[in-house]
Amino acid sequence: MVSTTRIALSRSARNHRHRYARHRSLSRKSFPSNPLLRDFEFPPFDVVEAKHVRPGILALLKKLEGDLEELERTVEPSWPKLVEPLEKIVDRLTVVWGMINHLKGVKDSADLGAAIKEVQEEKVKFQLRLRQSKPVYNAFKALQESPDWNVLSDAQKRIVENQIKEAVLNGIALEDGKREEFNKIEQELDKLSKKFGGNVRAATKKFEKLITDKKDIEGLPATALGLAAQRAVSNGHANATPDNGPWVITLDAPSFMAVMKHARNRALREEIYRADVTQASSGDIDNTLIIDQILKLRLEKAKLLGYNNYAEVSMAMKMATIDEAEELLEKLRSASWDAAVQDMEDIKHFAKSQGAAESDDLSHWDINFWSERLRELKYDINEEELRPYFSLPKVMEGLFNLARTLFGIEIEAADGLAPVWNSDVRFYCVKDSSGKPIAYFYFDPYSRPSEKRGGAWMDEVVGRSRVLSRDGASARLPVAHMVCNFTPPVGTKPSLMTFQEVL
Repeated sequence: MVSTTRIALSRSARNHRHRYARHRSLSRKSFPSNPLLRDFEFPPFDVVEAKHVRPGILALLKKLEGDLEELERTVEPSWPKLVEPLEKIVDRLTVVWGMINHLKGVKDSADLGAAIKEVQEEKVKFQLRLRQSKPVYNAFKALQESPDWNVLSDAQKRIVENQIKEAVLNGIALEDGKREEFNKIEQELDKLSKKFGGNVRAATKKFEKLITDKKDIEGLPATALGLAAQRAVSNGHANATPDNGPWVITLDAPSFMAVMKHARNRALREEIYRADVTQASSGDIDNTLIIDQILKLRLEKAKLLGYNNYAEVSMAMKMATIDEAEELLEKLRSASWDAAVQDMEDIKHFAKSQGAAESDDLSHWDINFWSERLRELKYDINEEELRPYFSLPKVMEGLFNLARTLFGIEIEAADGLAPVWNSDVRFYCVKDSSGKPIAYFYFDPYSRPSEKRGGAWMDEVVGRSRVLSRDGASARLPVAHMVCNFTPPVGTKPSLMTFQEVL
């Protein structure tokens, strides 16, 4: 039986799609040819390509440079003459660059990486120019000291205080020679950061282990075998099957963790583990020197700003202090140490009882495997047997029901309202108890080793803003994206999640 909730969601999604199609057809004639320069409600993720990056970013930076010069000529120490025009400049760059940077993480390619590299220096140069604007900084200082200060809300005062503090951390108080040195460090750190991330993604993408003998992957559950065979098919092994192979193992989380937890072949576990922890550390993809350079430059930056080390710079805008962070870490360590030691002894004893030759000296590639076997024996829980209860659609339905109970919100499918970067990406609308939209978010659930970086993260696409409202009345609603690397569907089955993925 189809629930009334699902019927409502489906109807809502259709309405959203019709609205989006109408919006596109009415607006297409007025769109600039470069999607990065369009006035959009939701970013045009579906049409942005590497060829748009250089002309789009350079044109945008030129416009924003003019906007900044105008602000510096007309700035006054008041909220509408300082904070609001500055928000428009910062937001436009943040949203457009955020769109490109997001695509780098979820739909990476050599062309996109090269295009970003071409404009990276100009983008950082403008950011430094903006963050080190003396007229803007002086206006914030004057606002703090003016009679208008007492009229501002606590939130507004916090924004002004943060702007002043961030400007100092961005080098505005440095003498000209030291500021120039600071800016060179910032440019180099940005390049090294991009290079580091690119190397990690390249190394992850490069590693693939082709297995043809079923004995080598004994112990892997059906889901993992199906995923490995599916990967083999995409690599050109058209006849690959879960039962007969061949199978391709990657360093992507669903593939990697299946080997670590279930492969009886210890040599395979060691090979995959070492490949994972040594990513981008040798040959033509080596981050070792980059790490050293980043640490060196961060220390130089901290010293220029008058701090002892980069940790102090990092904590300057945070509520905690270094001492408080270290105190918390020590509390966690001391509270968990004895239990962790006992857990390790239990795993060693169990491995020995099973006749494992490595039981006296378990290595990193052994611990997950024997922990899983002990858990199965001790608690009669097999993670793979739980998967059918955790299909992704059911998990999302449960999550949304929980959100309704806790926060009084409704989350509805809005597929088609906003362009997406992959057909697996879902789009959702968050509504309050009266049915009024209050936010939106994208959800990109599955791993794609060839183009998507590992891990899981969320970030802001656009923030809530009264100043940047499209209709001049209601505030612009916030939009976020949530990106994961769950096990993708195998064949016609939905994604069946592990309990860890559910968490």
